[in-house]
Amino acid sequence: MRRHYLTPFTLLAALALGTQTAAAETFKCPSTGGNFVFGQEANINTLDQMTSSTISTRNIAMNIYESLMTRDENNRPILELAESMTEAPDRLTYTFKLRQGVVFHNGKPMTSADVVASFDRYAKVGNQRSTLDNVDRWTAPDPFTFVMHMKKVQPTFIEALSSFSVPIVIIPAENRDVPSMQLTNPIGTGPFQLVEAIPGSSVKLKRYDGYKPNTTFEQRTGFGGYKQACLDTVTFRIVTEPGARVAGLKTGELHGVEDLPTKSLPDLKKDSAITVLPLNNWWIQTASPNVSNAPTDNLMVRKAIQAALDMDEIMDAASDGNYRLNVGFQYPNQPSYTDAGKETYNLRDAALAKKYLGQAGYKGEPVILLTNKDYPPMYNSALVMQQQLQAVGINAQMKVVDWPTSVQMMQNTVEGWNFHFTGWGTQPALGALATMQFLVQPGATYKPKDGKDDPDMLAAWTDMNTLPTAEGRQAAFAAMQKLALERVYALPFGSFTKVQGVRSNISGFVPFRIPRLANVAMKN
Repeated sequence: MRRHYLTPFTLLAALALGTQTAAAETFKCPSTGGNFVFGQEANINTLDQMTSSTISTRNIAMNIYESLMTRDENNRPILELAESMTEAPDRLTYTFKLRQGVVFHNGKPMTSADVVASFDRYAKVGNQRSTLDNVDRWTAPDPFTFVMHMKKVQPTFIEALSSFSVPIVIIPAENRDVPSMQLTNPIGTGPFQLVEAIPGSSVKLKRYDGYKPNTTFEQRTGFGGYKQACLDTVTFRIVTEPGARVAGLKTGELHGVEDLPTKSLPDLKKDSAITVLPLNNWWIQTASPNVSNAPTDNLMVRKAIQAALDMDEIMDAASDGNYRLNVGFQYPNQPSYTDAGKETYNLRDAALAKKYLGQAGYKGEPVILLTNKDYPPMYNSALVMQQQLQAVGINAQMKVVDWPTSVQMMQNTVEGWNFHFTGWGTQPALGALATMQFLVQPGATYKPKDGKDDPDMLAAWTDMNTLPTAEGRQAAFAAMQKLALERVYALPFGSFTKVQGVRSNISGFVPFRIPRLANVAMKN
């Protein structure tokens, strides 16, 4: 079986391949101008990309920011703000030469001092700052050179560094010490810059005329490549009601939407003014337990909950039937997929659940299901899970808030909730490493007691990052997935397809993990 992990040789090959495109000519906007209005299904909790792993933030922020490295259309690492990367023969030093002439939205030229400041801030407040745990230090020997010195060889470091799950975006050096979630005026180097953000309503961006495309490429690819802002402005409008997104797309009030309900698709496909765009394996519907709060601090209570669940019922409600069952944290079409831990999945065993509750000494304490209505799949999966738990005698109660509030509660508190409902989409698409980072500190979604990692999980995570062979790292992933499922540190329900849509007068909009608005144009 092929592995997705990159050895040093294949890494350099991938970086080289990432600079090649099949296009004969450099992209040119077929037309310029227009205000593209995008219907987004959930509100944002911040535009501070370093501190948020939410899709709703990434949708907008990654049209503003850029990173040293990112991924191409096939999720291979490619250079973005870096012109070149050299790995030392001992594999303990990475030297990046920066592209010259790149300018921030405030008009300031980007230099290595800004890269240093960005990494300094990420190391303090970054949502996935464990990415940098094995980095001893970083230096800037000249204005266009950035060097990273490792503590020990880490074969997966470039894979982790190029992840856009919570990327290390490059910001001006003067923002180095801005506290977490408080970067309210985001300034990046991307093709669009912020105009205004109205909480709960909309975010407006405009073309950044000082943007410098990456001429190593000829076309956009993934989050990188050759990018141009063809549109004058882009407005992300928060439209939480699915019917309103459908109506807006049909009338032309919305030029694109990120989610169309399954029941609307037959009618929309008949409309010549609309292009329907399905994205398979959009996310793995997931509930994350809180093991620092009773009664889910008790493993047997968590196992009882796991045993009670009928994943077909949950996923049918979450997706209007557009789903498939999926063991674990990767999709079956991915080379890193494993069914390790499958014996814990979709048990639908009420008797076993009641047995575990008896062993736990469960006395009817509330189990609080923290969810939101901004994302109907999350709300509907929580509603069905509540019913299934109540059927075996568990006092399951719903706590329904908006999406940003639910994320803030999950990230910042261990009181008042026992399961948080979400979807893991970008991370499984990026691979096992990006996904399992959700289950280690800082920010482990299962809220380990006293903020300390489960030592067995941490050992498997370390092996995933450091073992010298791809086979060893894959075995470590399988071991970590099995532990996570056996100890009920996550409940993956299944995966489903999301369907986006755009008006037919829009060119260049290609579905990806976020709506990429570079190289998108409106036909006159």
